[in-house]
Amino acid sequence: MSSLVSSSHTKLLLIATMAILLGGAIQGADQSQRPTNVIVFLADDLGYQELGCYGQKIIKTPSIDALAAGGLRMTHFYSGSPVCAPSRGMLLTGKHSGHAYVRDNRNPKGLDKLKAQYAWEFPGQYPLPEGEITLAEAFQSRGYATGAMGKWGLGHFGTSGDPNQQGFDLFYGFNCQVHAHNHYPRFLWRNATKEVLPGNDRTLSGETFSQDRFIEEAIAFIDSHQKDPFFLFMPFTIPHLSIQVPDWAVQWYANQVEEEDYEHRGYLKHPKPRAGYAAMVTYLDYGIGLIMNKLRALGLESNTLVIFTSDNGPTYDRLGGSDSTFFESAGLMRGLKGSVYEGGIRVPMIAHWPGHIPPGITSDEPAAFWDLMPTLLTMTGHGEAIPPNLDGIDLSPTLLNKGHQPPHDSLYWEFPAYGGQQALRRGKWKAIRQNIFKEGLQTELYDLETDPSEQNNLAAKYPTVLLSMEKLMDQARTPSAQYPFKHLDPQ
Repeated sequence: MSSLVSSSHTKLLLIATMAILLGGAIQGADQSQRPTNVIVFLADDLGYQELGCYGQKIIKTPSIDALAAGGLRMTHFYSGSPVCAPSRGMLLTGKHSGHAYVRDNRNPKGLDKLKAQYAWEFPGQYPLPEGEITLAEAFQSRGYATGAMGKWGLGHFGTSGDPNQQGFDLFYGFNCQVHAHNHYPRFLWRNATKEVLPGNDRTLSGETFSQDRFIEEAIAFIDSHQKDPFFLFMPFTIPHLSIQVPDWAVQWYANQVEEEDYEHRGYLKHPKPRAGYAAMVTYLDYGIGLIMNKLRALGLESNTLVIFTSDNGPTYDRLGGSDSTFFESAGLMRGLKGSVYEGGIRVPMIAHWPGHIPPGITSDEPAAFWDLMPTLLTMTGHGEAIPPNLDGIDLSPTLLNKGHQPPHDSLYWEFPAYGGQQALRRGKWKAIRQNIFKEGLQTELYDLETDPSEQNNLAAKYPTVLLSMEKLMDQARTPSAQYPFKHLDPQ
């Protein structure tokens, strides 16, 4: 372990300790009259069953488990997409993949002048358009300080998707997803300015672990805005590959997890990939614990609505050394990242707000990323800021455990990659189309009540149900010029 990696960890512990020591002065301050803060923690490629509170047996996640014990845990909650960029865009805009602007991870072309101006080293992804209203913009328009620390993936600086043009006062982290494939980068972005990290050269380790910088910036942001309402978006980059974490953290699992030989493909090779991956998830938990400690020290926990979720399911085929089978990362569900089967899109979702959300409750209400925008704005008293024509609904009756929850008629996904995929859930029924680009529109039908692992295709047995689901699939979408979809778009 290098001395500067050690000092980075020491700095985090110092921040946490000072927060506890200095926070008592305002701990008793009356927070009841100020607007409610919001924090959204978004893990990257974290599987449904990789948290203790969702049944994980090996990896330890005490801080996130405590959030669940003190609030609500949803068991039928879905990401926006089975991959990163579109999923994040749907969380921020309240639209599902049949209406969202960003529907895949593709990189834009024709931005050479901007690339030269901002000295981009990585391509960035398709930018959110100028007219799109994000959750950050909605909160910003209501006087909130807004910050995002982690991975963006929704447009480079100088484009319409620039995070500063989409409602964030401060962005710190990786603008491009490709840049985020290494957790010891040479630099990170502070808004449109590169912040060089000496001692990092994009190898397996370095002097500054990017996750530490996100935690430090988040704590500093909360400290700076402790008297203001704030919206803090934390799109973490772990446990997404590469498997990288400080050596001292790997020791949490090095003697507990047995490694085995495998054929390495993609990303950097870690000498202890199972232990390293488990340590990444626990390090994510550790960072969230530090941020929650800061809230408590400042007396802000009861005035802060906290959401935790993941952008899609866990990684497949031991890519980069990951091992979703060993950790049972998706539980009994079929599919992993990149798939619209349950394992690729059903994700953890925890909501925590002491004094408002009752502790220790669980909900099996089907819901998805596009519900978060109307829900968070409603629960914080800013329902008037909800943009029109969203696909999301207000989940506050579920989160607050009060009143009747109007349900979704259906939940819809389309994914113009990995062969072309489409899915729709309505009640207990789930319709899925795979390999649309090659095989056309062949629809599978599953009963999630009796077959949560999606093993028994009932399409032939229930033709009437199948036909109704196919009609809903057709009605749920509008074609996208950026993401043309063979066999779905009008010819």
